[in-house]
Amino acid sequence: MIRLPARSFAAATISMALLPASLFLPAGDAHAQAFPAKPVRFIVPFAAGSATDSVARLVGAFVTESTGQSVLVENRAGASGMIGAEAAARAPADGYTLLIGTNTTNAANASLFKVLPYNQQKDFAPVSLIGTAGLIAAVHPSLPVKSIAELTALAKRNPGKLNFGEGSASSRASVEMYKEMAGIDFLRVPYKSNPQAVTDLVSGQVVLMIADMVTLLPQVKAGKLRPLAVSTAKRLAILPDLPTMSEAGVKGYELTVWFAGFVPSGTPAEPIKRMAELFAGATKTPKMQEFFVNFGGATQSSTPEELGKFVASETAKWARIVKTAGIVPE
Repeated sequence: MIRLPARSFAAATISMALLPASLFLPAGDAHAQAFPAKPVRFIVPFAAGSATDSVARLVGAFVTESTGQSVLVENRAGASGMIGAEAAARAPADGYTLLIGTNTTNAANASLFKVLPYNQQKDFAPVSLIGTAGLIAAVHPSLPVKSIAELTALAKRNPGKLNFGEGSASSRASVEMYKEMAGIDFLRVPYKSNPQAVTDLVSGQVVLMIADMVTLLPQVKAGKLRPLAVSTAKRLAILPDLPTMSEAGVKGYELTVWFAGFVPSGTPAEPIKRMAELFAGATKTPKMQEFFVNFGGATQSSTPEELGKFVASETAKWARIVKTAGIVPE
């Protein structure tokens, strides 16, 4: 047996006491405690100022506050979110790059396009749901209509002459559903993201949009756009006087959108678990909850497994929506 001198033994004991506690944790626990150990990147597949961008920045602020690590929000807009989603899918699978995805990138695009530059089922691992929300239908004030019924009548008198702007699957499918269910026609004008479409709506280049509250409601409140209805099954508390599309004459109409976090497939379980915990924490903050209430929705976190099942059901749901709306895959 090797005996240490008393003084050496005492010194060694003190030195060990000063070592980080994480060195004495099981390997998995130490890794979980350490993650994230460097800045995190959120890829947003839509433009700055979009609803997805706003959600990403709120989650990012919570991650930074909770971990001390900065979060870079990188906007990669275009092609119905496919540019950003592809970039996220090709990122290193280490947990440090996440896609702030939506029903567009991770459910609807599979039915809207014949070929995607990524596989939404195989290329991503689910992290957590963030929240759900409704849409609002608004027109340029120059359009001589004050209700969905009047808009429907005007469109029937002028088939294919009125246009609408869209910068996401939900903003496109929402109008396509309206067209199909009301038996009318509008000319579609695609944009890289909804904020660009709203700019043209305010200027009168397009006359109709059905899109998220973040991009449309500020313009409505400023008197630059006229609201007609909301896409949800029930009226919204923030707009109690505005009817639903179904109440306004398009019986059975309902459409909601959602936001969630994803990482590239192959990402280890520990970073996924840690990020899911952080996302869940973000949904409980007053700022996030207030944002979603003002956005006509609610926060909603999930486990990675729950999100995986939700995405599978939503992919099937959006396939039905695309079929109902009569959209031909591009």
